[in-house]
Amino acid sequence: MTPDLMRAGAEARRHAEQRALALQTGSSGGRAASYSRIVTPGQLDIAHGAILYLDDITVSFDGFKALNALSMSISAGELRCIIGPNGAGKTTMMDVITGKTRPDAGRCFFGSTIDLLRMRENEIASVGVGRKFQKPTVFEHLSVFENLELALKADRGVRASLFFRLSGAQLDRIGEMLVLIHLKDHAQRTAGLLSHGQKQWLEIGMLLMQNPKLLLLDEPVAGMTDEETERTAELFLSLEGGHSLVVVEHDMKFIHALTHGNPAKKVTVLHEGSVLAEGSLAEVQADEKVVEVYLGR
Repeated sequence: MTPDLMRAGAEARRHAEQRALALQTGSSGGRAASYSRIVTPGQLDIAHGAILYLDDITVSFDGFKALNALSMSISAGELRCIIGPNGAGKTTMMDVITGKTRPDAGRCFFGSTIDLLRMRENEIASVGVGRKFQKPTVFEHLSVFENLELALKADRGVRASLFFRLSGAQLDRIGEMLVLIHLKDHAQRTAGLLSHGQKQWLEIGMLLMQNPKLLLLDEPVAGMTDEETERTAELFLSLEGGHSLVVVEHDMKFIHALTHGNPAKKVTVLHEGSVLAEGSLAEVQADEKVVEVYLGR
């Protein structure tokens, strides 16, 4: 382990211990602490039911508020859809969660104990937050199988990776992932030869190989065919429960496929950096404010 990684780990542990101490004295992200539970420093704590808390997050760029006192929570195992017009703050919100952008004010917690605003991007990824950007990023000169294998090695050092050999269990895991992401018949195909939609699936598979607890997915079906979009909806629904997913998307047909018309599934509408409306898809579609600023366009 390099000195930088050792320092980063020590810093993350120190912050987690401070947060755990605050929990024991009665503070838990604005919620009452449970005195009967022992919280392991740095361990994800979802005892209160939520995996992600955003509280009054504000981000300004040259006087423009990209996020304006944004507050939101995502439940463990939930599939939450986020919609809104361009410039509503959707990408900036993801940037804050993953450590790419530091807010001017507010709090952002992963579970009750992990303060994401005190962590670097690589530390946030290591605790279980995975992000997929709109444009797929895969190693195009390698095969589909090799891309998944590299994702499995991602948390290893350079020397360890050189001597890394897949175990039978790991081979099985890659095989299961190939089936899950609809690429079983393309395992030895060069990634650069895949269709746009297949590259999207491969990148999602690469993220899943690292066992994220929370997946942030930015316009995952942009540029996909109708068939690929339908299969992507099936994939996300199969992940629901085992993972928490935040899906930012403009394709309302895709949003409908993810929500099934289920009133228990929430859709959040962002506008001018804050929550404009939240509820079932039917509720937000019937909201006059949402129709005016987004759906009516």
